[in-house]
Amino acid sequence: MLTQNLGYPRIGGQRQLKKACENFWAGKINLDELQQVAYTIREENWQTQLQAGIDLIPCNDYSYYDQMLDMNLLLGVIPERYAPVTKVAGNNEIDLYFAMARGYQKNNLDITAMEMTKWLDTNYHYIVPEFTGKQQFKISSEKVFEQYAAGKITLGDKAKPVLVGPVSYLLLGKEKEQGFERVDLIKKLVPVYVEIINRLIQQGATWIQLDEPCLALDLSKKEKEAFDFAYRAISNRISGVKLVVATYFEALLDNTNLALNLPIAALHVDLVRAPEQLDEVLALIPDSLQLSVGVVDGRNVWKNDYEKSLALIYRAIEKLGSDRVIIAPSCSLLHSPIDLDLETAIDPDIKVWMAFAKQKLKEVAELKQIVSGNFELLQANKKAIASRSASQKVHKQVVKDRVSAITEADATRKSAFPIRQQLHRERFNLPYFPTTTIGSFPQTDDIRQLRAKFKKGDLTLEQYDYALEQATIEAIRWQEELGIDVLVHGEFERNDMVEYFGEQLDGFLFTKNGWVQSYGSRCVKPPVIYGDISRPADMTVRWSKFAAAQTDKPMKGMLTGPVTILQWSFVRDDQPRDVTTNQIALAIRDEVLALEQAGLGIIQIDEAAIREGLPLRKAKRPHYLDWAVSAFRVTASGVEDKTQIHTHMCYSEFNDIIEHIAAMDADVITIETSRSQMELLHAFANFEYPNEIGPGVYDIHSPRVPSTEEMVSLLTKAAELLPAQNLWVNPDCGLKTRKWPETKAALENMVAAAKQARTQISVEA
Repeated sequence: MLTQNLGYPRIGGQRQLKKACENFWAGKINLDELQQVAYTIREENWQTQLQAGIDLIPCNDYSYYDQMLDMNLLLGVIPERYAPVTKVAGNNEIDLYFAMARGYQKNNLDITAMEMTKWLDTNYHYIVPEFTGKQQFKISSEKVFEQYAAGKITLGDKAKPVLVGPVSYLLLGKEKEQGFERVDLIKKLVPVYVEIINRLIQQGATWIQLDEPCLALDLSKKEKEAFDFAYRAISNRISGVKLVVATYFEALLDNTNLALNLPIAALHVDLVRAPEQLDEVLALIPDSLQLSVGVVDGRNVWKNDYEKSLALIYRAIEKLGSDRVIIAPSCSLLHSPIDLDLETAIDPDIKVWMAFAKQKLKEVAELKQIVSGNFELLQANKKAIASRSASQKVHKQVVKDRVSAITEADATRKSAFPIRQQLHRERFNLPYFPTTTIGSFPQTDDIRQLRAKFKKGDLTLEQYDYALEQATIEAIRWQEELGIDVLVHGEFERNDMVEYFGEQLDGFLFTKNGWVQSYGSRCVKPPVIYGDISRPADMTVRWSKFAAAQTDKPMKGMLTGPVTILQWSFVRDDQPRDVTTNQIALAIRDEVLALEQAGLGIIQIDEAAIREGLPLRKAKRPHYLDWAVSAFRVTASGVEDKTQIHTHMCYSEFNDIIEHIAAMDADVITIETSRSQMELLHAFANFEYPNEIGPGVYDIHSPRVPSTEEMVSLLTKAAELLPAQNLWVNPDCGLKTRKWPETKAALENMVAAAKQARTQISVEA
């Protein structure tokens, strides 16, 4: 019996890669120094997996920014607009690579970044491949071959190259012109995959992993045919290597026969997300195929329940024999924090219930040992699992009773939107194309150092609060001078939009080093929901009330919504997710009412992750959308009609859920649209979205500063699709990760764009 891992976190235990990349972008270190940091992390990762006893260890899962961006470079899928970057003296592959990810605004060039969106239903963002009808593919990078060569030195035959599979690579991309379907490019793409695989075979590869998460999605007939064609074409032109195709995040369902009959050596299935699929897989699996059973959760922090995992493993062994079963995590451990041993402050009673990436490797190895007869490991695991289920730290009856008492009235605003809209226009007297930002302003080194000093006890609470007050006042004065219509306080007191709230809610715990990559150098440290959730005191009122008192302009109260808090936390797995969400919703509702009572007339409840939580299969979506929308409405519906409720959503495709977005009944929704050139607005236009909307005109995930003319052009496109009187002007997202100079320059252009729009774009009263 073999064990394997599908992927490992690449940021380093102390976020070394993040810091190195940011220093490289800032010109503080050179390429050799950046590469040395990456080399050290990669070698440490391999040694960790080797020492854990994993039999097949991934290579090429390491990336400076994103695995899909790596594939773009490998396959030569480089949009034409980046050609000038390669012609700048001194530029090399890494400059092109980062230009595609972040945009390029120097050397008299101004090139936008590639589009970014969520990796299936995770909070990880990937760079979206851009395809044209005449797209050509060729090997354009040596990274995969160099990483395998290095891996082979460290790992020997355990080294297993990892690539995004050809069909998923196409399906997760986007057509950049009309007249073709990207899946039709498969016949051009497969020969390059064959060339890559054969080169890896020549280097000595015995196993190669191809990630095909799209096998767990709803597929058209043509897409299914693309899978069959691709793998038969590859199989016919390679020999001497075993291909393992990895699926994850959902059951195969109607794609089961397709996946099981691909000409490959092994198929990986996610039995954490979809354990029910095992019976059908075992009933249909051909005699030639090995089965990789993903029984250790790669996306959460809870200790594996060995009894449950062993029940699945033994069923597979009974049917296949132990030599055809591979034990593995459910998916890449990219989505997990790195090492629980680094956490010294977690309640020991709770810590014993947890496992991070390093510990999950141990769980995979221990499951194999238990199958081989080491039952002492099973008994120790049983003890930990039992202590959690019986713990009084987890369960609070008063919270459970309050959730049970939620009614339809709790999720319904007093009046319909047209009535509320008129009240808002009278109350706030805003111009057409009102300007605002999404909430956060740059978290400078000074602010971070201030927070660190306070946590260490080097500052008193009074000193800390005074410094934050001064930063808040400065931000307000700057917004007033600039002419922004609806202000924000900047959120200088907040570390993270979810962590900040979790720290003030019962039922959450926090880690010191539990970082996971969100995109590029952006790392987040999700809270851990271990028990029933309640709000013991006000969370944001103090700072929102202070900020509102500093200005005569409208000030937004800023909150994170229940679904986003759920999605961006590590969630307890011992009760349904909708129950946990409703617990959070009631806590946020109490905060909304407290903000309204404190005089805040505009309250933003961010639901950046509501689309992210959508089940991958359409048949499962209605139930999720019902409870997710209801939870948002519970948070927002206690206020008076005169209070304006905003929400914000990040990178999302809205076409298939637009009616549910409308059902949230937010007075104003702000969304990302700049990278897609307002393309996402077509869903709102086709639906005739009734409420107000702020389509982002400034891509905050890139350091480039868009011009006023560029933003006016975007607003013109928006006004062609939606009623101009309902449009707001704002960035794509919060500005926390940006620097002040680029932020100020971009927002100055944004305000100027709004003023131009008021004179150039017709608005019907």
